[in-house]
Amino acid sequence: MKTLHRLPLLTLFLGAAAQLPAQQPTQSPTAQLVMSNSIAPSTGSQAPDFELPAADSNGATSAPVSLRALRGHVVVLAFYPKDRSGGCTAEMTKFRDEYATLFGDNVIVLPISTDDVTSHAGWAHDMHFPFTLVSDTTGAIASRYSSTMQYQGHNYASRSVYVVGKDGRITYENLHFGALDQNAYDALHRAVVMAAGA
Repeated sequence: MKTLHRLPLLTLFLGAAAQLPAQQPTQSPTAQLVMSNSIAPSTGSQAPDFELPAADSNGATSAPVSLRALRGHVVVLAFYPKDRSGGCTAEMTKFRDEYATLFGDNVIVLPISTDDVTSHAGWAHDMHFPFTLVSDTTGAIASRYSSTMQYQGHNYASRSVYVVGKDGRITYENLHFGALDQNAYDALHRAVVMAAGA
């Protein structure tokens, strides 16, 4: 019964119909969802750099994605739990379908999860995403952004969004981004416009 009471909390972070691996028999039924307690980088601070493999709708990219190399652009880092899960599909579909109005020109959107490049390539191809999916299989970068959680013994990126300005500093953060919340997208759009105009 306690496990059932925890389901709405999981839905809050993953969105509807999240497809996570089945619970292992040795896993304690009370250890359902553990969020990261690391300190998130704050607005105005330098965004932690990374260099990670990635994929787009054409397959694996020829070179890793480096945040430092993107200086001069506004970058949206969107951490999410899992490719093809319900909430993540809703979020990335919104990003795709409203890309021009949400982000505009010269803004680079980098969704990041712990899925591998093969998973990213297949999903990006099937969904025709206009952005690159970044693979953080160890969760090390998600941890640096206080965007990790553990569910049933598996590590995932939690759903959070950062806007990084042209100077590499964080201009906006939302550590509990609502995949189904229009207000969250509206706030993100305003943050992108402000960062792009700076």
